[in-house]
Amino acid sequence: MHNLLTLILCTVPCLLLAQSTNVPAWAQPGSATHVQVAPPADFHRPSKNFDTPIGIFDGQSDIGSAVVPGSAGYDPGTKRYTLNSAGYNIWYMRDEFRYLWKKMSGDVSLAADITFPDPNGYGDRKAVLMIRQDLDDDSKEAFVALHGEGMIQLAQRPEKNVRIKDMEYRIGSRGGLPGGKTPDDLVIARAKRLGIEKHGDAFTLFVSLAGEPMHQFGPPIHLHLDKPFYVGIGFCSHLPDKSDTAVFSDVALENSAGKLR
Repeated sequence: MHNLLTLILCTVPCLLLAQSTNVPAWAQPGSATHVQVAPPADFHRPSKNFDTPIGIFDGQSDIGSAVVPGSAGYDPGTKRYTLNSAGYNIWYMRDEFRYLWKKMSGDVSLAADITFPDPNGYGDRKAVLMIRQDLDDDSKEAFVALHGEGMIQLAQRPEKNVRIKDMEYRIGSRGGLPGGKTPDDLVIARAKRLGIEKHGDAFTLFVSLAGEPMHQFGPPIHLHLDKPFYVGIGFCSHLPDKSDTAVFSDVALENSAGKLR
């Protein structure tokens, strides 16, 4: 009986531990001794979707079903969204992240302030403002991202199961360093405002670095999405089996271009 009780009590946590530690080498984050590489071409996991409204969004998903489930909360008093998510990356040919979304068509303006409560999170963690065709892990998509080390990014996956293409911006008094490395005096954009605008097939990054009116940052990218599509906010810890947190505040979403604020 004692052995049976021990087995019963241990089953759930032991299974969770086995699941969280059973991470393939390609999904492990880059380090001094390891380079993250693309997943196998045929590796996909179905997303877990929840049609439960949260704030201004219609539902939420664990895109790509990271081995540690994500979660999200909304404070109607402060109008802040808190996203908790693991996930190996939003990159290569598939994504793993928590996504809050709204189905939309036509032109879109989406903006938010983004912060990372834990200052010691992985440097390449990504908080994103994203417009994507579907909720599959390999969806066509366009997004802007704020990385943990301060890099700002405008990216797209031009077709399903195709590698991400992007433009990267490292902003600081001495400028960023290659590979996302950050000098000590870099002006990190963690508390600044990012936006994405969809105007037809053009997707443009907008930024406010120091509280000034939002302004276009670099050239747009071009991607055609059929209607309807999904618009929302997301976060990925860049750690396949460890969750982290991003906070989105003052989120503004308009079904029109030219409305970023």
